[in-house]
Amino acid sequence: MYGDDNGRTPAAEEPAAAGAIAPAEISLRGERWAAATATLAEVPPEPGVAKPDPILVADNVIRRFGGLTAVDVEHVEIQRGAITGLIGPNGAGKTTLFNLLTNFDEADSGQWSYNGRRIDGMAPHKVVDIGMVRTFQLTKALSRLSVIENMRLGAQRQRGENFARALIPALWRNQEQEITERADELLDRFKLTRLRDDYAGELSGGQRKLLEMARALMVGPELVMLDEPMAGVNPALTQSLLGHVKALREDGMTVLFVEHDMDMVRDISDWVIVMAQGKLIAEGPPDKVMVNEEVINAYLGAHHDAPLTAEEEERQLEAAEAELLEEIRETEQELSQ
Repeated sequence: MYGDDNGRTPAAEEPAAAGAIAPAEISLRGERWAAATATLAEVPPEPGVAKPDPILVADNVIRRFGGLTAVDVEHVEIQRGAITGLIGPNGAGKTTLFNLLTNFDEADSGQWSYNGRRIDGMAPHKVVDIGMVRTFQLTKALSRLSVIENMRLGAQRQRGENFARALIPALWRNQEQEITERADELLDRFKLTRLRDDYAGELSGGQRKLLEMARALMVGPELVMLDEPMAGVNPALTQSLLGHVKALREDGMTVLFVEHDMDMVRDISDWVIVMAQGKLIAEGPPDKVMVNEEVINAYLGAHHDAPLTAEEEERQLEAAEAELLEEIRETEQELSQ
């Protein structure tokens, strides 16, 4: 698909509309999704387990910040055509792992591959060129550009990006029109058409999330990585975003997302990976992961449901009584003054 080492398609082979996906490719991806969900049912729920058809594979990924090890993942695979949720308590290393796999951050060690091609050390824009895109927890819309201009920027391999070609509109005008048509189709899909000419900085937080997801699709990606897509989104837009994430899978794309809302994770995920203190501690279907003892301990503490001993009950009672007496004394002092 990509002609040279820089991931560029030769001019004669450039697609008519950058980012467009052929109907035959959508059909093929849909078949992959059906196969992915069927085969995942046979995968044992173990951390680091091998998948039948992984699109992304990472080994020995370590990232340290001073004396703190933020990520220490021995092995992880992401199944092609499925929605995989990446969950864990705050500080588990989820977003750091996202940053490493997309090369927005540099690992201390490790290697990872996409579609069998090693991409560790590859420039982030080249990762996008080969079909692996991400969104951010804090949206990256260009606030002083309009919504449609933000969308156009998402298209790859634009002929007008070359300085010499930019001086000759006849070389790029037709492609720009096709890119605009593609952008308008996505804005309509994400219910943003009425905001087409508004500045991106005027959008609400939820609308910016929709814009960022729509712009990512301008690339025609095969793997979409969403970092907390529901963070800061009001309930009215949450259901809309959920529907759009499911639609990505139905279109045959692979989705990997970070999220804290367990109900949402259970609703849309085919598979869930759990991190705690930088390591993978569990994997499996949502229903099995949610009742995994290690997962519960990671979120609530190892002794959250242990019965109290008589001594512990007595200590807690004494502490409560002492706190109550102190409050009474403080109140009496205030009344006497």
